[in-house]
This record gives sequence, structure tokens and C-alpha cells, in this order.
Amino acid sequence: MSIGPLSEHAIALIHDLCSRDDAITCAFSGAEDIVVLDLIHRSNLRVPVFAVDTGRLHAATHAYIQQAQQHYNLDLTWVTPDPSAVTAFERHNGRFSFYEDGHQACCSLRKTEPLRKHLAHFDGWLTGLRRDQNPNREALPELQVDPIFLGLRGPLKKANPLANWSRLEVEAYIRHHSLPLNPLVHQGYKSIGCEPCTRALQPHEHERAGRWWWETNTNKECGLHEQPVQIIGGLKNET
Repeated sequence: MSIGPLSEHAIALIHDLCSRDDAITCAFSGAEDIVVLDLIHRSNLRVPVFAVDTGRLHAATHAYIQQAQQHYNLDLTWVTPDPSAVTAFERHNGRFSFYEDGHQACCSLRKTEPLRKHLAHFDGWLTGLRRDQNPNREALPELQVDPIFLGLRGPLKKANPLANWSRLEVEAYIRHHSLPLNPLVHQGYKSIGCEPCTRALQPHEHERAGRWWWETNTNKECGLHEQPVQIIGGLKNET
């Protein structure tokens, strides 16, 4: 697909999710998922957006999310972890225990559990996930029942309008529409997470190689999207 049909299909998918009498929100990580915000804007929809502030984001990511908020006049909510839980965890484990015992416990505390509480107030959410981001995402559908989080009225719907886009297509869309971009991208970051857990890429490295770079396993996920998925009714997946 070229960018035109890709974006038209993605907009149709967004409308499909948002056309029901459901409470829908959109995740924004402060990276190339700016494309999803632009597609929502072009859909003439008003969808509340959230960003997860783990307490360890790059300063550039904070500034970029604020720039995107102003650019699209977003109804944006910062989702944050429980400060007392973070304090207790760090008192017991130290501030940088993830370098020794893996990133899952810290990610659960700072991302998964705060997001679980936030999404409980919605029926569905939009993400910027793509199949080519990670081998774990190769079977990612465009529409699914979220296997991890429960929503306001039971199983949470999840739509991934960029699922069948490539990184090159995302980058082309950003250039074509002159979208604001996280300045870390120009410093070699392709997948941007918490500052202690993300590094710039070396030439020819996969975009997820910079995440949890000290770990040797291939499960480059924080726990939000790694479970098996189920396709739900709606638009057909098109590749």
C-alpha cells in the first residue's frame, strides 16, 4: 500500500472503533505514534489522549509530548505510578535493580499497573503498535480484544491502526505532513522508553535493540502488549 490508501484505511479503522457508544482513549508514547494523533485529527474526532509518565522519561520526551498537546489541542492526561509504591519498591530493591534482575518488575510498577487503573474507565483504546516493531508483534491484528486490561464494561477493545505500516511508511507520513518529531529520533533513537532503559541504535540494529539493551533475551516488551491477541469483529485486516 502507498501512504494514501494506508492512511485512508487507518482512518476507517479509527472511525469503526469510535462509531459506537463507547468511551475510547488513545495512547501516546512520545514517539512515532504521533501519526495516530494526526489520523484522529483528520478523522474530525475528539478522542482523549493519555501518556504514561513513569517518572523516568527523557526531558526531550516530556517537552515533545507537550508540543504535540499544543499542536493538536489535545485533551491529554498524564498517567503516573503510585508514588508510595515506587518509594517502597526502590527502598527494597534500589533505584536501578532492573539492570540486574530484569525490567519486568519496574515496568509493571511504573507502567502496567497505572495503565490498568486508567483504562478501567474506558471501553477501548487506540495504539501506535506495528507488526514490524518486534518479532513478538508479527501477528498483531488491527482490531482485538485486549488480553491484559479490562475496561469500563468488561473486555477492553484495542485498535492498532498502524499495525500493517512499516517504519519507512511511518517516517514518510511524518515528513509528508510535517509532523512534530521527538528530537531524540535525530540522535539515533528509534524506540523511545525510559531514559535509563533506552539507548541510541548502532548502524543496522533493529529498532527495539535500544530498549533494555543490557538484556540478551529477545522479549523486548514492557508487559503492556506481549500477550496473545484475539481478533474482534469490524474491518478486515489488510496487508
